[in-house]
Amino acid sequence: MSDSVKLIVCFLSAFAIMVLSAPAGIPLLRRLKFGQTVRTEGPESHLAKNGTPTMGGLMILLSFAIPCLFLVRNNVEMIAPCVMTVLFGLVGFLDDFLKVKRKKSEGLKPWQKMSLQVLFTVGILINLYYFTDISLAVKIPFVSGEFNLGWWVIPFDFIVILGTDTGANFTDGLDGLVSKVTLVIFAFLFVIALAEGSSLIFPIAVFAGSLFGFLLFNAHPAKVFMGDTGALALGGFVALCAIELKVPIFLIIIAFVYVAEVGSVIMQVSYFKLTHGKRIFKMTPIHHHFEKCGWKEEKVVTVFTIVTVILCMIGYLAYR
Repeated sequence: MSDSVKLIVCFLSAFAIMVLSAPAGIPLLRRLKFGQTVRTEGPESHLAKNGTPTMGGLMILLSFAIPCLFLVRNNVEMIAPCVMTVLFGLVGFLDDFLKVKRKKSEGLKPWQKMSLQVLFTVGILINLYYFTDISLAVKIPFVSGEFNLGWWVIPFDFIVILGTDTGANFTDGLDGLVSKVTLVIFAFLFVIALAEGSSLIFPIAVFAGSLFGFLLFNAHPAKVFMGDTGALALGGFVALCAIELKVPIFLIIIAFVYVAEVGSVIMQVSYFKLTHGKRIFKMTPIHHHFEKCGWKEEKVVTVFTIVTVILCMIGYLAYR
């Protein structure tokens, strides 16, 4: 089977599994009462989403994992991103499950959630650095050549993974937002993987097929949300692919929406504490700020996606 045919099979198999599983999966989530608990202090338009089935990330994981079981085999390059996706997805599942069980917008305690992510991240990075031949060198935008950080690459990539994962999680707040933004990021990573002759083109194609299928049910008005199960899996996959393709620094450009979402929360909390109650934004993460300013949900999603397209084009120019 040629690589082009294999890519099509990867994409379509994940897409088909998602599309076929959703009509049964969404009603099942509803029967199990796995509904979203919306924060009352959020935009009023979001109150109508209360009770919408969440944990749709389980279907994303299913449609991603099944093709990968036949795809990965002994390919070391593909194993780490796929394993990271599943492990972070499991962390998200625990968080989502506790939210649903308690009927609250908080699941795992922050230290519990972070501890699991730290454990899995350190384990995978140590394995990549000491037990594989995969280069963890990094490229710098608009600068030719690669730079070897030695063992310092482990703490560096550690920050990259947790930062990217948190960014993806915070971006998952509007119908289709994190799915559309991440699909654009996937396009960038796919082009880089193709240029480098990397086998990562195949799992990227699988995840893209899964997300396109999910968007059929997650686009506004959403019939299901991916929850932390899907968002954490997305972030982990994006980060590991960027690391193996030597472009983790490029995430500052191509995943700027992730950065802005996390940055807005950090700025808001810090300023609130320093000024004893004052705020920079009307609400964070920043997509809610624009909603509070009067933007329709669909407009925020469209603008953030277009911004990501432009930044990924800049990222490609910076890579060449």
